[in-house]
This record gives sequence, structure tokens and C-alpha cells, in this order.
Amino acid sequence: MDAKISQQRSLEQERAKAAWEEVKKAKNADYQKKYKSLARSAPASIQQNGLGQTLAFWRARPDEKHQQALYDAVSNWVKSQIKWQGNSHLLEWIVNQAQSDEYRRSTGEAIAFLQWVKRFAEAELEGE
Repeated sequence: MDAKISQQRSLEQERAKAAWEEVKKAKNADYQKKYKSLARSAPASIQQNGLGQTLAFWRARPDEKHQQALYDAVSNWVKSQIKWQGNSHLLEWIVNQAQSDEYRRSTGEAIAFLQWVKRFAEAELEGE
């Protein structure tokens, strides 16, 4: 049991570290207020609409830098956790290849990661 707790803590620390790095990038960008707002709503958006639909919405507007930044952050994190081997976008994998258990795991991982992004964004970024 101790090994599982240690492994979970380590994964939480990895999530926190990756989220911190993403928020630091946003802090130095001209879109930090929009990023903060999006980060606040992102976990709920995934829970309400699903990971695929949320990612598709963010990706559909490449001119919105804050959406692209969060899309890239979530994609990179989830891909690292599912031991991604492909070259396609995470969204393409979800639509074309993901099995339901892989999709559920990816969704859970995205939400767990985004909870850290949300916390750090609220603490570090400008905006309401």
C-alpha cells in the first residue's frame, strides 16, 4: 500500500510540476487573463462536454492563443501519461483510435492535470 501512495504522490507532483511550467509560460504571455479564465472553466467543461468536444473547441480557434496553449498543455500531458507512440494530435487519436477505457483514463488524467493548472492560474495570473 505504501508504494501505491508513494506512486500517487509522485504522479501528483509530476502533474503539479507540469502545470506550474504551463502557467509560468502563460504568465509571460499577452493572453494571461484569457488563459486564467479558460483554466478556471476547463475541468468543468471537460466534465460537461467530454474531453474530445472540449479539445475540438479549443483547437477550432487557432487565432486564440490562450486556447491553443491550453490545448497543447493538456495534449502533451495526456500523451505522456498514456505512453503516446503516434504522431497525430490527441484529438485525432480520440476520434479514430481510442478505446472507451483509454478515453476514460485520458479524460481523468486531463481533469486531474487541469485542476493543478486552475489552482496555479488563479494564484499567479492577472485577471478576475
